[in-house]
Amino acid sequence: MKKSKRKLYEGEVLKDYRELVNRYKNRYANNVAFEYRHDVHDEKTIKVTYAEFANDIEALGSSLLTLNMENKRVAIIAPNRYEWCVSYLAVGTAGLTVVPLDKSLPDNEIESLIIRSKVDTVIFDNKYSEVFKKINQEKKSSLKYYICMDDTDGFIKYSEILSKGRELLLADNNEYNNVQINPDEISIILFTSGTTSIAKAVALSQSNICADVTALSQIAKIYETDRFLSFLPLHHTFESTTTFLYGTSCGITIVFCDGLKYIQRNLKEFNITGFVCVPLMLEIMYKKMMKTIEEQGKTKLVNTMRKITRGLLKVKIDVRKKVFKQIFESLGPNLRMFISGGAAISKEAIKAFRDIGINLLQGYGLTETSPVLAGENDVYKRDGSVGFALPGIDIKIDKPNSEGIGEIIAKGPVVMHKYLDNEEATNEVLKDGWFHTGDLGKFDKDGFLFITGRKKYVIVLKNGKNIFPEELEILINQLGYVSESMVYGKPDKDDDLTICAKIVYNAEEMEKLYPNKSKEEYHDIVWQDIRNNINKQMPAYKYIREIIVTDEPLIKTTTQKVKREAEMKKIFGN
Repeated sequence: MKKSKRKLYEGEVLKDYRELVNRYKNRYANNVAFEYRHDVHDEKTIKVTYAEFANDIEALGSSLLTLNMENKRVAIIAPNRYEWCVSYLAVGTAGLTVVPLDKSLPDNEIESLIIRSKVDTVIFDNKYSEVFKKINQEKKSSLKYYICMDDTDGFIKYSEILSKGRELLLADNNEYNNVQINPDEISIILFTSGTTSIAKAVALSQSNICADVTALSQIAKIYETDRFLSFLPLHHTFESTTTFLYGTSCGITIVFCDGLKYIQRNLKEFNITGFVCVPLMLEIMYKKMMKTIEEQGKTKLVNTMRKITRGLLKVKIDVRKKVFKQIFESLGPNLRMFISGGAAISKEAIKAFRDIGINLLQGYGLTETSPVLAGENDVYKRDGSVGFALPGIDIKIDKPNSEGIGEIIAKGPVVMHKYLDNEEATNEVLKDGWFHTGDLGKFDKDGFLFITGRKKYVIVLKNGKNIFPEELEILINQLGYVSESMVYGKPDKDDDLTICAKIVYNAEEMEKLYPNKSKEEYHDIVWQDIRNNINKQMPAYKYIREIIVTDEPLIKTTTQKVKREAEMKKIFGN
């Protein structure tokens, strides 16, 4: 069992969302909390101070309490924007239950989750106005109040309900201030990714989330002067807990990204110092960085300087920012930290970013654990691992095999209460106080946790050998023209499994590398690389025997995780 005693910083205990908002008012009032554009083409940005943020939270919370809510549940659905953050904390500090919904859901799934979650009120971006008009007309849900962030006619206007709340505060209406928060009560309902029929409703409390924020404050140091780019969807706990709640608990400035294709530009123009992201994004940045170095004919020089600066670090001399200034200028001159989670990342990418002076910290967790269970920090990190158990959290490997690999299970204040209205699913994962993650992993001799794969995706051959798809995918993704890949087992005539891979190539990169080649010829090129560069690194039982080559992206969640079941249905046609 691993219960970490490793903590670098004193940290600070956070009990509930009211205490968080008080920090905004009393500690960071004049700091800029948010900076963003209404439109990507706007020259000027909007800046909101923590004092203004806190006032908006209290005003909206006061106004929400005047609504006659039966179930006291409020859904929020919108792209990342300031009003989402205000709404989330207004609901929480008013003693109501917040239900963040995935911004990428199709209309029928939004309607289904609105019905399942029994919400009274929804606060939404204008892009969802048509689906909420339909829901209102059909009267199938318990929804009474429709609040549009963009003041669209036909709905309650967000600006008006905010103004009403400000008037209540000025009139010394004490209903909001008199709300007693019980941090241990269920107050956050989050749906796991999946179709509406199988998506589970994770029931969390403010004490769950705040325990994770408290633990993060002990291992990952961020400062009031930090500026984090918010790109991952806020409805997901990784972005919500790490960037939004932990970040604002430290007084940072959050900058909303203008969009996927503007990430590089935003990192530079907004002087971003930190970025919470998924490995896919870092792998893309790594490949671009290395390709630029190669095109400039500086690969040998950079590799030599990486070795030299690595050696100097051992004697506590850090000249990386100066030596690799040109690389920083292209990435983002003030970048100092990447926080990555959600999937594996290649060791080559990790080493490259760390060698040039960016502190890449990996973490691990699930929605059901608020979400972070383990993470690296400034001192304790190891290439390929996801760090160690956060302070206050127990992690152990259940039923390890001869290699020490088994299911990761965890216990601590971050673990969810239950799956709402699903006792059977709850009992499957919560046993004797331990949450069974469904992920496979192992500890090394120093207590660093390594994820080997998802339990249900392990390919078990007839001879009993186990193959972890993620291990092979990392190797495939290192091929310069590969955007992403998925390894899977296909049943064969001998009642065994054939190892196969679906490989997505970057069309632009392929055209540059192999001009005037057909898609059929691309298949042959990729197959040659698989045989010569991948299979030769593996024992025979891990050989990839068949491939699908395409430029069509894999089906993914909003946090860029591959939906393996959906892809398998697509491949096998069932």
